[in-house]
Amino acid sequence: MNYTYRIYPSAAQQKLMLSWLETCRRLYNRCLRDLKDWMNSRKCLIDRCSINREYIISLDIPFPGYMEQKRQLTQWKKTEPELKEVHSQVTQDVVKRLHNSWESFRQRGRGFPRFKKYGRYQSFLFPQFATNPIKGGQLKLPKIGLVDINLHREIPDGFKIKGVRVVSRCRGTKWFVVITIQADVIVPDPPSFGRAIGVDVGLIDFLATSDRLTISRPKFFVDLQRQLKLLQRRASRKQKRSKNWEKAQIKVARLHHKIANTRKDFHLKIAHQLCDQADSIFVEDIDYRVMAKGFLGKHSLDASFGQFRELLKWVCWKRGKFFAVVDHRGTSKQCPNCGNEWDNKLSIRWHTCDECGYSNNRDIASAEVICNRGIKKYPGTIGERKLPADCVLPGETR
Repeated sequence: MNYTYRIYPSAAQQKLMLSWLETCRRLYNRCLRDLKDWMNSRKCLIDRCSINREYIISLDIPFPGYMEQKRQLTQWKKTEPELKEVHSQVTQDVVKRLHNSWESFRQRGRGFPRFKKYGRYQSFLFPQFATNPIKGGQLKLPKIGLVDINLHREIPDGFKIKGVRVVSRCRGTKWFVVITIQADVIVPDPPSFGRAIGVDVGLIDFLATSDRLTISRPKFFVDLQRQLKLLQRRASRKQKRSKNWEKAQIKVARLHHKIANTRKDFHLKIAHQLCDQADSIFVEDIDYRVMAKGFLGKHSLDASFGQFRELLKWVCWKRGKFFAVVDHRGTSKQCPNCGNEWDNKLSIRWHTCDECGYSNNRDIASAEVICNRGIKKYPGTIGERKLPADCVLPGETR
Protein backbone atom coordinates (compact mmCIF):
# COMPACT_ATOMS: atom_id res chain seq x y z
CA MET A 1 0.00 0.00 0.00
CA ASN A 2 1.26 3.48 -0.87
CA TYR A 3 0.86 6.79 0.97
CA THR A 4 1.73 10.08 -0.74
CA TYR A 5 3.06 13.06 1.23
CA ARG A 6 4.28 16.54 0.36
CA ILE A 7 7.87 17.31 1.34
CA TYR A 8 9.67 20.65 1.60
CA PRO A 9 13.39 20.26 0.85
CA SER A 10 15.81 23.15 1.25
CA ALA A 11 17.32 24.92 -1.77
CA ALA A 12 20.51 22.86 -1.48
CA GLN A 13 18.53 19.63 -1.22
CA GLN A 14 16.42 20.56 -4.25
CA LYS A 15 19.55 21.24 -6.27
CA LEU A 16 21.01 17.89 -5.21
CA MET A 17 17.85 15.94 -6.05
CA LEU A 18 17.53 17.64 -9.44
CA SER A 19 21.12 16.66 -10.24
CA TRP A 20 20.30 13.09 -9.20
CA LEU A 21 17.31 13.05 -11.54
CA GLU A 22 19.46 14.28 -14.43
CA THR A 23 22.12 11.64 -13.68
CA CYS A 24 19.44 8.93 -13.54
CA ARG A 25 18.01 10.14 -16.83
CA ARG A 26 21.38 9.95 -18.55
CA LEU A 27 22.01 6.49 -17.09
CA TYR A 28 18.60 5.29 -18.27
CA ASN A 29 19.25 6.56 -21.80
CA ARG A 30 22.73 5.03 -21.83
CA CYS A 31 21.43 1.59 -20.85
CA LEU A 32 18.64 1.86 -23.40
CA ARG A 33 21.17 2.86 -26.07
CA ASP A 34 23.23 -0.28 -25.37
CA LEU A 35 20.07 -2.37 -25.53
CA LYS A 36 18.97 -0.90 -28.86
CA ASP A 37 22.45 -1.19 -30.36
CA TRP A 38 22.57 -4.88 -29.49
CA MET A 39 19.08 -5.39 -30.97
CA ASN A 40 19.97 -3.53 -34.17
CA SER A 41 23.17 -5.52 -34.60
CA ARG A 42 21.18 -8.76 -34.56
CA LYS A 43 18.90 -7.49 -37.31
CA CYS A 44 21.77 -7.37 -39.83
CA LEU A 45 23.14 -10.50 -41.51
CA ILE A 46 26.85 -11.02 -40.95
CA ASP A 47 27.69 -11.29 -44.69
CA ARG A 48 26.11 -7.95 -45.69
CA CYS A 49 28.12 -5.06 -47.13
CA SER A 50 29.02 -2.40 -44.59
CA ILE A 51 27.90 0.33 -47.00
CA ASN A 52 24.28 -0.60 -46.37
CA ARG A 53 24.45 -2.22 -42.95
CA GLU A 54 27.27 -3.18 -40.63
CA TYR A 55 27.44 -5.86 -37.97
CA ILE A 56 28.91 -3.57 -35.31
CA ILE A 57 28.74 -5.83 -32.23
CA SER A 58 30.62 -9.09 -31.93
CA LEU A 59 28.76 -12.36 -31.56
CA ASP A 60 30.43 -13.17 -28.25
CA ILE A 61 29.02 -10.07 -26.54
CA PRO A 62 26.02 -11.17 -24.43
CA PHE A 63 22.62 -9.54 -24.41
CA PRO A 64 22.70 -6.46 -22.10
CA GLY A 65 20.20 -7.85 -19.62
CA TYR A 66 19.48 -6.65 -16.11
CA MET A 67 22.38 -8.43 -14.38
CA GLU A 68 24.80 -7.64 -17.21
CA GLN A 69 24.05 -3.92 -17.08
CA LYS A 70 24.32 -3.91 -13.28
CA ARG A 71 27.85 -5.28 -13.68
CA GLN A 72 28.58 -2.58 -16.27
CA LEU A 73 27.26 0.04 -13.86
CA THR A 74 29.97 -0.92 -11.37
CA GLN A 75 32.63 -0.31 -14.04
CA TRP A 76 31.10 3.00 -15.13
CA LYS A 77 31.23 4.32 -11.56
CA LYS A 78 35.03 3.98 -11.57
CA THR A 79 35.40 6.47 -14.43
CA GLU A 80 32.35 8.72 -13.96
CA PRO A 81 32.22 10.47 -10.56
CA GLU A 82 28.66 11.79 -11.03
CA LEU A 83 27.36 8.21 -10.82
CA LYS A 84 29.10 7.72 -7.47
CA GLU A 85 27.39 10.81 -6.06
CA VAL A 86 23.99 9.14 -6.44
CA HIS A 87 22.99 6.49 -3.91
CA SER A 88 23.95 3.03 -5.17
CA GLN A 89 20.46 1.54 -4.79
CA VAL A 90 18.96 4.46 -6.69
CA THR A 91 21.18 3.84 -9.72
CA GLN A 92 20.45 0.10 -9.56
CA ASP A 93 16.74 0.88 -9.60
CA VAL A 94 17.22 2.91 -12.80
CA VAL A 95 18.51 -0.22 -14.56
CA LYS A 96 15.67 -2.26 -13.07
CA ARG A 97 13.15 0.32 -14.23
CA LEU A 98 14.38 0.05 -17.81
CA HIS A 99 14.22 -3.73 -17.83
CA ASN A 100 10.75 -3.73 -16.31
CA SER A 101 9.68 -1.69 -19.34
CA TRP A 102 11.55 -4.10 -21.60
CA GLU A 103 9.75 -7.10 -20.08
CA SER A 104 6.40 -5.32 -20.44
CA PHE A 105 7.20 -4.85 -24.13
CA ARG A 106 8.18 -8.50 -24.63
CA GLN A 107 5.52 -10.24 -22.58
CA ARG A 108 2.52 -7.92 -22.48
CA GLY A 109 2.81 -6.11 -25.80
CA ARG A 110 3.43 -2.66 -24.34
CA GLY A 111 5.37 -0.02 -26.25
CA PHE A 112 9.13 -0.26 -26.70
CA PRO A 113 11.06 1.73 -24.04
CA ARG A 114 11.77 5.27 -25.17
CA PHE A 115 14.56 7.70 -24.41
CA LYS A 116 13.83 10.22 -21.67
CA LYS A 117 14.31 13.79 -22.79
CA TYR A 118 15.29 16.61 -20.44
CA GLY A 119 12.79 16.98 -17.60
CA ARG A 120 10.93 13.73 -18.31
CA TYR A 121 12.64 11.60 -15.66
CA GLN A 122 10.78 12.75 -12.56
CA SER A 123 11.34 10.23 -9.76
CA PHE A 124 13.91 8.01 -8.10
CA LEU A 125 13.47 5.21 -5.57
CA PHE A 126 15.08 4.16 -2.31
CA PRO A 127 13.99 0.50 -2.34
CA GLN A 128 14.63 -0.45 1.28
CA PHE A 129 14.98 0.96 4.80
CA ALA A 130 16.30 -0.86 7.85
CA THR A 131 14.54 1.46 10.33
CA ASN A 132 11.69 3.94 10.25
CA PRO A 133 13.01 7.08 8.44
CA ILE A 134 10.23 9.38 9.75
CA LYS A 135 10.99 11.11 13.04
CA GLY A 136 9.62 14.35 14.44
CA GLY A 137 7.95 15.61 11.28
CA GLN A 138 11.04 14.95 9.15
CA LEU A 139 12.02 12.26 6.67
CA LYS A 140 15.61 11.03 6.61
CA LEU A 141 16.80 10.15 3.11
CA PRO A 142 20.23 8.60 2.46
CA LYS A 143 22.82 11.11 1.16
CA ILE A 144 20.16 13.85 1.19
CA GLY A 145 19.52 14.30 4.89
CA LEU A 146 16.48 15.34 6.90
CA VAL A 147 13.61 16.73 4.83
CA ASP A 148 10.50 18.39 6.25
CA ILE A 149 7.38 16.34 5.50
CA ASN A 150 3.68 17.13 5.78
CA LEU A 151 2.60 13.97 7.61
CA HIS A 152 -1.13 14.58 7.20
CA ARG A 153 -1.85 10.97 8.19
CA GLU A 154 0.22 8.72 10.39
CA ILE A 155 1.65 5.40 9.29
CA PRO A 156 -0.76 2.74 10.67
CA ASP A 157 0.41 0.59 13.56
CA GLY A 158 1.89 -2.71 12.51
CA PHE A 159 3.07 -1.42 9.11
CA LYS A 160 6.71 -1.13 8.05
CA ILE A 161 8.15 1.27 5.50
CA LYS A 162 9.54 -0.79 2.64
CA GLY A 163 10.52 1.93 0.17
CA VAL A 164 10.35 5.65 -0.57
CA ARG A 165 9.99 7.15 -4.04
CA VAL A 166 10.87 10.84 -4.38
CA VAL A 167 8.76 12.54 -7.05
CA SER A 168 9.34 15.93 -8.68
CA ARG A 169 6.38 17.93 -9.98
CA CYS A 170 6.01 21.28 -11.72
CA ARG A 171 9.58 21.22 -13.05
CA GLY A 172 11.18 20.73 -9.66
CA THR A 173 9.18 23.34 -7.72
CA LYS A 174 7.00 20.83 -5.85
CA TRP A 175 8.22 17.61 -4.28
CA PHE A 176 6.38 14.55 -3.01
CA VAL A 177 7.27 11.16 -1.57
CA VAL A 178 5.35 7.95 -2.21
CA ILE A 179 5.94 5.72 0.81
CA THR A 180 5.33 1.99 0.38
CA ILE A 181 4.16 0.34 3.59
CA GLN A 182 3.60 -3.33 4.28
CA ALA A 183 2.18 -5.48 7.08
CA ASP A 184 2.42 -9.23 7.49
CA VAL A 185 -1.37 -9.58 7.45
CA ILE A 186 -3.40 -11.36 4.79
CA VAL A 187 -6.45 -9.26 3.88
CA PRO A 188 -9.22 -11.37 2.28
CA ASP A 189 -10.96 -10.03 -0.79
CA PRO A 190 -14.48 -8.76 -0.03
CA PRO A 191 -17.27 -11.22 -0.85
CA SER A 192 -20.42 -10.31 -2.75
CA PHE A 193 -23.18 -9.27 -0.39
CA GLY A 194 -25.73 -6.58 0.37
CA ARG A 195 -27.04 -3.86 -1.86
CA ALA A 196 -25.81 -3.79 -5.47
CA ILE A 197 -25.72 -0.91 -7.94
CA GLY A 198 -24.66 -0.52 -11.55
CA VAL A 199 -22.71 2.52 -12.76
CA ASP A 200 -22.89 3.93 -16.29
CA VAL A 201 -20.49 6.74 -17.27
CA GLY A 202 -20.92 9.22 -20.09
CA LEU A 203 -20.09 12.66 -21.43
CA ILE A 204 -23.46 14.34 -20.78
CA ASP A 205 -23.68 13.17 -17.17
CA PHE A 206 -20.46 11.91 -15.66
CA LEU A 207 -22.26 8.90 -14.26
CA ALA A 208 -25.71 7.50 -13.65
CA THR A 209 -26.47 4.70 -11.22
CA SER A 210 -29.24 2.14 -11.05
CA ASP A 211 -30.48 4.01 -7.95
CA ARG A 212 -31.37 6.92 -10.28
CA LEU A 213 -28.49 9.08 -9.10
CA THR A 214 -26.98 11.29 -11.80
CA ILE A 215 -23.86 13.44 -11.42
CA SER A 216 -23.04 16.14 -13.94
CA ARG A 217 -19.63 16.08 -15.60
CA PRO A 218 -17.19 18.82 -14.52
CA LYS A 219 -15.02 20.15 -17.35
CA PHE A 220 -11.67 20.30 -15.60
CA PHE A 221 -9.50 20.92 -18.67
CA VAL A 222 -12.01 22.80 -20.83
CA ASP A 223 -12.76 25.38 -18.13
CA LEU A 224 -9.06 26.26 -17.82
CA GLN A 225 -8.15 25.77 -21.47
CA ARG A 226 -8.22 29.49 -22.24
CA GLN A 227 -5.83 30.26 -19.38
CA LEU A 228 -3.59 27.36 -20.37
CA LYS A 229 -3.47 28.54 -23.98
CA LEU A 230 -2.43 32.01 -22.85
CA LEU A 231 0.39 30.65 -20.67
CA GLN A 232 1.63 28.32 -23.40
CA ARG A 233 1.60 31.15 -25.93
CA ARG A 234 3.68 33.32 -23.62
CA ALA A 235 6.12 30.47 -23.00
CA SER A 236 6.57 29.85 -26.73
CA ARG A 237 7.78 33.44 -27.22
CA LYS A 238 10.56 33.19 -24.66
CA GLN A 239 14.11 32.29 -25.60
CA LYS A 240 14.61 28.60 -24.95
CA ARG A 241 16.59 27.72 -21.79
CA SER A 242 16.51 31.32 -20.57
CA LYS A 243 15.33 32.22 -17.05
CA ASN A 244 12.12 33.79 -18.33
CA TRP A 245 11.44 30.67 -20.42
CA GLU A 246 11.91 28.48 -17.33
CA LYS A 247 9.53 30.67 -15.30
CA ALA A 248 6.90 30.43 -18.04
CA GLN A 249 7.28 26.65 -18.23
CA ILE A 250 6.79 26.41 -14.46
CA LYS A 251 3.50 28.33 -14.72
CA VAL A 252 2.27 25.94 -17.43
CA ALA A 253 3.31 22.89 -15.40
CA ARG A 254 1.57 24.19 -12.27
CA LEU A 255 -1.68 24.70 -14.16
CA HIS A 256 -1.50 21.15 -15.54
CA HIS A 257 -0.82 19.93 -11.99
CA LYS A 258 -3.86 21.81 -10.70
CA ILE A 259 -6.11 20.29 -13.38
CA ALA A 260 -4.90 16.76 -12.64
CA ASN A 261 -5.29 17.18 -8.87
CA THR A 262 -8.80 18.61 -9.20
CA ARG A 263 -9.86 15.73 -11.42
CA LYS A 264 -8.42 13.07 -9.11
CA ASP A 265 -10.01 14.66 -6.04
CA PHE A 266 -13.41 14.59 -7.78
CA HIS A 267 -12.99 10.93 -8.74
CA LEU A 268 -12.06 9.91 -5.19
CA LYS A 269 -15.01 11.74 -3.66
CA ILE A 270 -17.45 10.14 -6.11
CA ALA A 271 -15.93 6.70 -5.45
CA HIS A 272 -16.41 7.09 -1.70
CA GLN A 273 -19.95 8.37 -2.26
CA LEU A 274 -20.81 5.23 -4.24
CA CYS A 275 -19.28 3.00 -1.56
CA ASP A 276 -21.44 4.75 1.05
CA GLN A 277 -24.56 3.77 -0.91
CA ALA A 278 -23.86 0.15 -1.89
CA ASP A 279 -21.99 -3.02 -0.97
CA SER A 280 -21.50 -4.35 -4.53
CA ILE A 281 -20.65 -2.09 -7.47
CA PHE A 282 -20.65 -3.10 -11.15
CA VAL A 283 -19.21 -1.14 -14.07
CA GLU A 284 -18.68 -1.76 -17.79
CA ASP A 285 -15.50 -3.25 -19.26
CA ILE A 286 -15.11 -0.52 -21.91
CA ASP A 287 -11.69 0.20 -23.39
CA TYR A 288 -11.69 3.97 -22.92
CA ARG A 289 -8.60 4.37 -25.09
CA VAL A 290 -10.85 3.78 -28.11
CA MET A 291 -13.19 6.57 -26.99
CA ALA A 292 -10.23 8.94 -26.66
CA LYS A 293 -9.46 8.54 -30.38
CA GLY A 294 -12.89 9.75 -31.53
CA PHE A 295 -14.09 13.25 -32.34
CA LEU A 296 -14.95 13.73 -28.65
CA GLY A 297 -11.48 12.61 -27.59
CA LYS A 298 -10.64 15.81 -25.73
CA HIS A 299 -13.75 15.53 -23.57
CA SER A 300 -13.18 11.80 -22.99
CA LEU A 301 -9.64 12.45 -21.80
CA ASP A 302 -10.86 15.34 -19.66
CA ALA A 303 -13.39 13.07 -17.93
CA SER A 304 -10.70 10.37 -17.49
CA PHE A 305 -13.09 7.43 -17.13
CA GLY A 306 -10.21 4.95 -16.94
CA GLN A 307 -8.69 6.68 -13.91
CA PHE A 308 -12.10 6.79 -12.24
CA ARG A 309 -12.64 3.05 -12.74
CA GLU A 310 -9.21 2.22 -11.27
CA LEU A 311 -9.75 4.53 -8.29
CA LEU A 312 -13.23 3.10 -7.72
CA LYS A 313 -11.75 -0.40 -7.77
CA TRP A 314 -9.11 0.61 -5.20
CA VAL A 315 -11.62 2.40 -2.92
CA CYS A 316 -13.92 -0.65 -3.01
CA TRP A 317 -11.04 -2.89 -1.97
CA LYS A 318 -10.01 -0.49 0.77
CA ARG A 319 -13.52 -0.26 2.22
CA GLY A 320 -14.43 -3.93 1.83
CA LYS A 321 -16.91 -3.49 -1.02
CA PHE A 322 -17.27 -5.92 -3.91
CA PHE A 323 -16.29 -4.65 -7.37
CA ALA A 324 -16.78 -6.38 -10.73
CA VAL A 325 -16.88 -5.50 -14.42
CA VAL A 326 -19.55 -6.72 -16.85
CA ASP A 327 -19.90 -6.92 -20.62
CA HIS A 328 -20.59 -3.46 -22.04
CA ARG A 329 -22.17 -4.56 -25.32
CA GLY A 330 -25.81 -3.64 -25.74
CA THR A 331 -26.42 -2.03 -22.36
CA SER A 332 -28.19 0.91 -24.05
CA LYS A 333 -30.26 -1.36 -26.33
CA GLN A 334 -31.81 -3.61 -23.69
CA CYS A 335 -34.76 -3.04 -21.41
CA PRO A 336 -33.82 -3.57 -17.75
CA ASN A 337 -37.38 -4.62 -16.89
CA CYS A 338 -38.20 -7.28 -19.51
CA GLY A 339 -34.91 -7.81 -21.37
CA ASN A 340 -36.30 -6.77 -24.75
CA GLU A 341 -33.63 -5.55 -27.22
CA TRP A 342 -33.93 -3.10 -30.09
CA ASP A 343 -31.79 -0.69 -32.09
CA ASN A 344 -31.61 2.45 -29.96
CA LYS A 345 -30.04 5.54 -31.53
CA LEU A 346 -27.68 7.74 -29.55
CA SER A 347 -29.89 10.79 -30.13
CA ILE A 348 -32.75 9.16 -28.19
CA ARG A 349 -32.07 10.14 -24.57
CA TRP A 350 -35.23 8.65 -23.04
CA HIS A 351 -35.72 4.91 -22.77
CA THR A 352 -39.24 3.64 -23.55
CA CYS A 353 -39.89 -0.09 -23.99
CA ASP A 354 -42.59 -1.08 -26.50
CA GLU A 355 -43.02 -4.50 -24.88
CA CYS A 356 -43.57 -3.72 -21.19
CA GLY A 357 -43.97 0.06 -21.24
CA TYR A 358 -40.99 0.71 -18.94
CA SER A 359 -39.81 4.33 -19.23
CA ASN A 360 -36.76 6.01 -17.75
CA ASN A 361 -33.68 8.08 -18.50
CA ARG A 362 -31.44 6.32 -21.02
CA ASP A 363 -28.33 6.39 -18.79
CA ILE A 364 -30.21 5.19 -15.71
CA ALA A 365 -31.73 2.34 -17.73
CA SER A 366 -28.23 1.35 -18.90
CA ALA A 367 -27.02 1.38 -15.28
CA GLU A 368 -29.90 -0.93 -14.33
CA VAL A 369 -28.91 -3.32 -17.13
CA ILE A 370 -25.32 -3.27 -15.83
CA CYS A 371 -26.56 -4.07 -12.33
CA ASN A 372 -28.72 -6.94 -13.62
CA ARG A 373 -25.79 -8.41 -15.55
CA GLY A 374 -23.58 -8.18 -12.48
CA ILE A 375 -26.12 -9.95 -10.29
CA LYS A 376 -26.62 -12.71 -12.88
CA LYS A 377 -22.97 -13.65 -12.52
CA TYR A 378 -23.72 -15.16 -9.13
CA PRO A 379 -25.57 -18.46 -8.75
CA GLY A 380 -28.28 -18.79 -6.11
CA THR A 381 -29.44 -16.14 -3.71
CA ILE A 382 -27.36 -13.31 -2.31
CA GLY A 383 -26.49 -15.33 0.78
CA GLU A 384 -25.39 -18.30 -1.34
CA ARG A 385 -23.35 -16.41 -3.93
CA LYS A 386 -20.01 -17.81 -4.96
CA LEU A 387 -17.32 -15.86 -6.77
CA PRO A 388 -17.29 -16.73 -10.50
CA ALA A 389 -13.98 -17.12 -12.28
CA ASP A 390 -14.51 -14.14 -14.60
CA CYS A 391 -15.06 -11.60 -11.83
CA VAL A 392 -12.29 -9.13 -11.06
CA LEU A 393 -11.81 -8.53 -7.37
CA PRO A 394 -10.03 -5.42 -6.07
CA GLY A 395 -6.30 -6.00 -5.98
CA GLU A 396 -6.37 -8.66 -8.70
CA THR A 397 -4.84 -8.33 -12.16
CA ARG A 398 -5.82 -9.97 -15.39
